[in-house]
Amino acid sequence: MPTLHVRSVPEDLYVQIQRLAETKSRSLSAQVVTMLTQALEDEKRRKVQVKALASIHRRRFTAPKKTPSSLTLLREDRNR
Repeated sequence: MPTLHVRSVPEDLYVQIQRLAETKSRSLSAQVVTMLTQALEDEKRRKVQVKALASIHRRRFTAPKKTPSSLTLLREDRNR
């Protein structure tokens, strides 16, 4: 299994991860691997969501250019 060394980790970040590992009864290494795995899953999920939203946006209804605005239509209706 490969080993990953990370340099220049801010002290406060290190302490936060260490505390989280303690609360989850994990080693620091296991906690970091868990967090990296979760971050990758979140990134994959985000990409799927962006793709879905783009698809929705492409299929979205747009009125023809010469269509009057809803405000204009309401005014015309009220004036009848």
